Amino acid sequence: MSSTATNDDPDDPIAYFLEDLTFHGKTERTREAYGRVLRRFESFLADRTAGSTATPAEATHRDCMAWVHSLRGTVADSTIASYAAYLHRFYAYMTQVGVFEANPMTLVVEEMDETIEKDPARREIGVDRMRSFVSGIHHPLDRALIVTLLKTGMRVGELCNLDLRDIALDDSAVAAAFETDPRPQLDTRPDSLYVDSDPSRGTVVNGEERTASNKRKRPTVIPIDDELKTELKRWLAVRPDSQSTAEPLFVYTVGDWGDRLTPRAVRNVVSDHAREMGWYRTGGDASENVTPHYFRHFFTTHLRERTGDRGIVKYLRGDVADDIIDTYTHNWGDQVRETYEANIYTLTGRQ
Repeated sequence: MSSTATNDDPDDPIAYFLEDLTFHGKTERTREAYGRVLRRFESFLADRTAGSTATPAEATHRDCMAWVHSLRGTVADSTIASYAAYLHRFYAYMTQVGVFEANPMTLVVEEMDETIEKDPARREIGVDRMRSFVSGIHHPLDRALIVTLLKTGMRVGELCNLDLRDIALDDSAVAAAFETDPRPQLDTRPDSLYVDSDPSRGTVVNGEERTASNKRKRPTVIPIDDELKTELKRWLAVRPDSQSTAEPLFVYTVGDWGDRLTPRAVRNVVSDHAREMGWYRTGGDASENVTPHYFRHFFTTHLRERTGDRGIVKYLRGDVADDIIDTYTHNWGDQVRETYEANIYTLTGRQ
């Protein structure tokens, strides 16, 4: 979204924000979800029986904390986290465009990140069982998709938006087979991939209109270990040529031959293999079914337990503030790669 300052002083900041979501191409479903949450917050501020009333433009971080507290016991913790994220996004945008002077949700969200589990109670799968799951997947594309999700924690939309320029493999055979040069951000970072924050559904990036959005706060460089490198090389050896000048990394091998994979296609791949393990049931909820988002949960849980470093895990997930991400960006080669390679679980071997 735009960061251009404005002199607007709208009477209804929420309506202003929702209108801008429309201009940015957000779906009606997304706009309605934001609208419900933001109007609920607005009503809370106006109807408070203890303390002074306020408008969203006047709300302080204590008002925001009080609203979050009022939700506890009425909705699940994961829903509270989602509501807080919506409110944080609203204030961040309104601050960026100059309608509001500050974002009172910044401190609230940082505190919540340490106390609220964003995912509901889920099926718990250990590394050994996940290793058995991966061993039963034989198609090079399916293995590359699933191992990439499991070893990076990226979202399914971010996976689909990867182009060949977003990976740097230190391998002469790969370099000879593809003329696409990696991004400049990867010049001194061999065996790594770049997950951008810019692509959003309906926008043209690298010459191609995208069907999925990335949701990262900032771009992230993620190490590629030997195991993921092997799977990516195996996939690239059979990857069909694409008609897109963007050269998507993951493309269809049946049907829409050579076209960029969509999130729906990736979800179908994951659900088909998970169903064979008894990990997916049509109509099942997040506590039962293994989906691409479950792999993000798996990555976060197991890598955080192994490293004891929440900051690096948050950096790799792409959901940290500028000051934290700058620390790891500037010390990427030493701290991030070394910590990652020393602690990342194996999925095709033993550790």
